[in-house]
Amino acid sequence: MESISEQLYSILCERITTGGYAPGSRLDPQAIASEFGVSRTPVRDTLQRLEHDRLVETRPRSGTFVTRPTRNDVHEVCQLRKGLEWLATGVAAEAMPLEQIADLRDEAVAAIRAAEQGDYEPFFVSDTRIHREIIASTGNSRLVAARESVEPFVYWLRVLGATGPHRLAGSTRRHLEILDAMAARDVGAAQEAAAIHLTEVEEWTLADMASHDIVT
Repeated sequence: MESISEQLYSILCERITTGGYAPGSRLDPQAIASEFGVSRTPVRDTLQRLEHDRLVETRPRSGTFVTRPTRNDVHEVCQLRKGLEWLATGVAAEAMPLEQIADLRDEAVAAIRAAEQGDYEPFFVSDTRIHREIIASTGNSRLVAARESVEPFVYWLRVLGATGPHRLAGSTRRHLEILDAMAARDVGAAQEAAAIHLTEVEEWTLADMASHDIVT
């Protein structure tokens, strides 16, 4: 059973990453404690964890605020992902079962068709699953933990970026290139496609966030 702090973390993390709390908004610990009927101790623990995730920041004599992401935040997260996923894709190209690769590919194709009809959620589910299962295929618990450490920030950036259909089509094209190379057991091609994909993700995220006056 989850502790009060863990439950509170999940709720506040979701509020931040889905836009419930806007970038730059102030979080009032007492108000949060009152809302959930808890003491300030689990609230303090939760805010410290969110600060570790770089989703909030504490300013001396001012309080705790939802982070306003910078260009450097986007660059660092994408750079970390590129390093982790380049390695993981190479392992997956040799180790992931062909049936699993085919299933991921079928889901990606179905997701982009749904997006063309205005339903974007299947793409986000497919996108998350592809990256997560490639990482998991390494069997490396430390690599998995490193990727999971930035997962909330990755999701948040995606929501803030207000990703449009043109971005989804580009990402799907790269996903299929990665999966097809993995199915062919072509390690080099799979890793190259993964690296290009994450470079494009960084460029697209910055462009979309700048257009919404979010990134600094």
